[in-house]
Amino acid sequence: MPSRSAEVSRKTRETEISVSVHVDGKGKSDITTGVGFFDHMLDQLSRHSLIDMTVKAKGDLHIDDHHTVEDTGIAIGQALSKALGERRGIMRYASIDLAMDETLTRAAIDVSGRPFLVWNVAFSSPKIGTFDTELVREFFQALAQNAGITLHVTNHYGANNHHIAETCFKAVARALRAALEPDPRQPDAVPSTKGSLKG
Repeated sequence: MPSRSAEVSRKTRETEISVSVHVDGKGKSDITTGVGFFDHMLDQLSRHSLIDMTVKAKGDLHIDDHHTVEDTGIAIGQALSKALGERRGIMRYASIDLAMDETLTRAAIDVSGRPFLVWNVAFSSPKIGTFDTELVREFFQALAQNAGITLHVTNHYGANNHHIAETCFKAVARALRAALEPDPRQPDAVPSTKGSLKG
């Protein structure tokens, strides 16, 4: 399997973002978005997916965190899609139930080329510190749309909003790791009867 790495830069009047990913990495990350809680979540995404990830983002944080979080999701998704190319030789499907203390969250992924998000996660507070909890969904919507993945995330239960958010990122990371692993039984095949996973 060729090296699965890519870089993406994205600049608008609201944000300036550069992302690099190496799918077959060791989970090393260098994340700076100006949003502390979001940096922590992206570190988890990188560490548990084993995708090496560099993210540098500057956004209009004087307004709020929305544009920075959403546009970072767009850029990471675009970088992943670019790195995966034809998506040849991947496992494609994966799911996991991930526990963290009192919280349990499920993530299921189809690296299908067809973007879709099903989000069954509710937070009991609009904020985790200064971070808007609704932005967790916005990030995964942008990621799924631009990476070309079908993503289902369901929080079964949990009391602590930090834990709920963190299990979402960790569960998606672990499912991504499994879905993007090389399939030793068909290393050169696109895992689709259509012969294409480009949508």
